[in-house]
Order: sequence, then structure tokens, then C-alpha cells
Amino acid sequence: MTMRVRTAVFPVAGLGTRFLPATKAMPKEMLTVVDRPLIQYAVDEAKEAGIEHFVFVTGRNKGVIEDHFDRQYELEKTLELRGKATALAQLRRETPSAGHASFTRQQEPLGLGHAVWCARDLVGDEPFALLLPDMLFMGKPGVMRQMVETFEVTAGNVVAVEEVPHDQVSAYGVVARGHGPDNAFRIEAMVEKPNPQDAPSNLIISGRYILQPAIFALLAEQTMGAGGEIQLTDAMLALMGRQPFIGVKYAGKSFDCGSKSGFLAANVAFALERDDVRDQFLALLTDRGIEASFTTIAQAAE
Repeated sequence: MTMRVRTAVFPVAGLGTRFLPATKAMPKEMLTVVDRPLIQYAVDEAKEAGIEHFVFVTGRNKGVIEDHFDRQYELEKTLELRGKATALAQLRRETPSAGHASFTRQQEPLGLGHAVWCARDLVGDEPFALLLPDMLFMGKPGVMRQMVETFEVTAGNVVAVEEVPHDQVSAYGVVARGHGPDNAFRIEAMVEKPNPQDAPSNLIISGRYILQPAIFALLAEQTMGAGGEIQLTDAMLALMGRQPFIGVKYAGKSFDCGSKSGFLAANVAFALERDDVRDQFLALLTDRGIEASFTTIAQAAE
């Protein structure tokens, strides 16, 4: 019987140097798209997929992430006294229950593979989800839920992928597609940042994974790879020789919020999706002489 995916790992130890000086004292994962931190979007996506345990791999100066997912009794009392019932209910709804959030420390910046390995004791001997908070997705159902639905049928390891133009594949990890439908095809190989002429496809890995616990033993033995870091892709390639890897070409849009342009595009796109924000947002842009038709802004956000 296929085991449920109950735990999600969120690597949040990075320095966020591309967003300095904003990230000098604030984690990049707490940067807001409209009015929600990036890390909250990732946790919400995991919750929608039925995940119950949230493991955050943090670093120095990341305590505000732990505070964000804790109860704020003074704030709750103030909201209650002021009659802010809706805001209070939202805070309580989005705060993990006691024992459902765990935090561990990655003391050195040794790469994504090392960050995942740091979560090994909290995950245990079960399959787990891995969500990179820099990647923000817009879609219903969410990407992780789409992946869990595939996992429940296929088991193995599941990787979210999306298409990019062939001339852009050198910036990403790329998969070779085998047999199967878009939501459950066999991954035959993975190549990290290939030259366009050598790429096996234009399907790139998109920052969402479901991995079997066997990955931890491989990460423990992994030597330094590209950039002098322990690379998750190297361990996945080793595991591919033993277990199946399934690709899910998800339905939805992605925003790389690790880049300034992707972060700004996400703010525009998510603002336009919000009934409580959209009309005022477009009106303000129009008042300032900015071309602000819904179609134009939406196209700019893609």
C-alpha cells in the first residue's frame, strides 16, 4: 500500500542576496506578494494537498519565520477587542496546530541537498514533499495537490515540471520524458543546466518534489557538486537507478520569486486575482498614467 505524504520540507536558510538591502534583516521568504509572505503561500499549497507536518530548515536570522507560524496572543487579543473577527479567524486558521510545525537549523550554506538532509530525523522513514518557497504557483488545484494525486496512483518519486523555450533550458535542471500522460510520465534522465543543443527536452524542474526517504542515505554520502555545494539533483540521479521518478506537467502558472522581475510579476498577477484589490489597483495605475487595462497587465505578468 502506498504511504501517505504527511510531511513537507521547506528549505528557508538562504541569504536572499539578490534582494538586498530588503533582506539584510528580513528573510527573503517573508517578502510579501500582495499581503502574504512567500512562505505562507508555500505552506498553504502543502495544506491543500493534505499535508499535516511542516518542517522548516532555517539558518541564522530566520527566527521571524518561526514567529510567523506561532500564536501571537497580544495581537489576537487586540483584534478581539477591536471586533476584527475576520482577521482574527484568518490568523487562527493559518497558524499550524501545536506539534505540526518543526524547525531545524542548517548551520552552513552547503546547498539544497544538505538542507534536505538536515530534515532527515524530522521526516523519518516516510515519503515527503519538498517545496522551494522562491517558486510561487497560481493554479487550482495547487501544484502539490496535483502531485499528491499522481503519487497516490504511481508511488515512487514525483517531480513537477514545466515547459520553457529551448533557448532558456541552460538555466535549469531538465528532464528526459519517457512514456505516460502529462500528469504521470516516466522520467528517464535529468540534466543540470545543459546547453540547449544537448538538452533532452524543454521540460524543467519547477521546485516541487515528492521524494522517498531513501534520498537521505544518498545525501549523507554525497560529495560536493556544482558550486561547491551538495546538490539534490546528484542524489536524485543516484536514486533514479533504484526507484522510478514520475514527472507531472502541472496545470497552472509559475513565478520565480527568487528574481526581482518574477517577484514583481507575481505581485501584479496575484493582485489582479484578488476581488478586494483588483479594481483599486487598476484605478491607481490608471490615475498615474500607466497603461492599466486588465489584459495588458495580465500579459505583462505572464
